[in-house]
Amino acid sequence: MATTTLTHDRVHIRFTSGERLWTRRERLSVPLTAVREASHAPEPLRLPRGARSGIAISGFLKIGTWGIFGGPRQLVSARRGQPGLHLLVDRAAAAGYDEIVLSDPAAPTLVESIRQIIRSHR
Repeated sequence: MATTTLTHDRVHIRFTSGERLWTRRERLSVPLTAVREASHAPEPLRLPRGARSGIAISGFLKIGTWGIFGGPRQLVSARRGQPGLHLLVDRAAAAGYDEIVLSDPAAPTLVESIRQIIRSHR
């Protein structure tokens, strides 16, 4: 499962070796100024939509890039039974992604921390 950490100005995401195969990246660092909205996704597997470049095992996991032919471009690493972190981001500052969907047991806490940091910067 991807690891998400926060600093005072960035969201850092590090992918496992298995996820790297499907996301085609080891890590992603997004400035908090590029995060338009952060929300908790109780069922993150429901969020990815559109054509994909990645793996989807129905009802179990989705890892890769969704929305490759149109719609919002989503970076996804989601698993069944795990709460999710859903970020709406500025594409230019987030490696070409409009949304990031991650499973993370600490998702509710991360969402609140991201919101607080964003509020303090505005």
